[in-house]
Amino acid sequence: MTEFALQDQIRARAKELLASEQVQCVIGYEHGSRGQIRPVFIHQSTDTDRLVWDQGCTHNLVTYLRDKKGAFGSGEHPQRVAIIVKPCDSRALNVLLAEKQIEREHLYVIGVVCAGIVEGAGYAGQSSDKLQARCLRCNDRVPVIYDLLVGEPTQAETEDDYIDLAELEAMSPAERAAFWLKQYERCILCYACRQVCPGCYCSICMFERDDSLWVGIAAGTKEKEAFHLGRAYHLAARCIGCNECERVCPMELPLSLLNRKLAKQVQALFHYRAGDKPSQSPLATMLAEGEEFPA
Repeated sequence: MTEFALQDQIRARAKELLASEQVQCVIGYEHGSRGQIRPVFIHQSTDTDRLVWDQGCTHNLVTYLRDKKGAFGSGEHPQRVAIIVKPCDSRALNVLLAEKQIEREHLYVIGVVCAGIVEGAGYAGQSSDKLQARCLRCNDRVPVIYDLLVGEPTQAETEDDYIDLAELEAMSPAERAAFWLKQYERCILCYACRQVCPGCYCSICMFERDDSLWVGIAAGTKEKEAFHLGRAYHLAARCIGCNECERVCPMELPLSLLNRKLAKQVQALFHYRAGDKPSQSPLATMLAEGEEFPA
């Protein structure tokens, strides 16, 4: 099925949902003023022709769900929202569902069969025919959760899922420490990685609190190290590998290496991959003595 056919299906369903008031907003993709594809929030059925779908739709739209719904625990009745998700994005939905950050009945999920996203997607004039590294490794072509599936399921032919970690794992502990300190020195603490991440949803980040016991107000290498290591541990068994953090980093830090190393360890220890099912992380699950985490 062509990208135009997928796009037409998305537009038709979005128009129907808005016209019938089954949802109040559709979160999808549109062409920006400079030609790049960007997120869009459609509230009127007459605007659904703005929605697009192709291999430039890189953004993980799940990040925007909490902003488009009522404040959690406020008593405010949230809108019902339709959202377009790729397979990796759909796993982020499961993470937020398990953590009670969103409610399933307030979502209409348009899942799209994904053939991969191209390098440079999301930036004007920078797209190419080469797939992103995460897509070359990805074995998922069909979202794990959806109300409507757009596209025909296909079989992925990919590399070893953790092949990119081989060089890092071959280093000695001292070499790895030196490697990461060199990366942290380049960080400018812009927090773009945190802002784009669907798993970072705290209203006040522990690393920006005035009374934080974990990191001071300086922007030295130690403060940067505390931020990145702290964020990585918060995402352990929760990161779904969308790699948006790495894509938006202005200093091009290899942030996915840290997140994926922890994901690999969790998978080996608990046979668990974040977001495959709407279940709690094994790191947030209490087990009785002798009990094993279910595979």
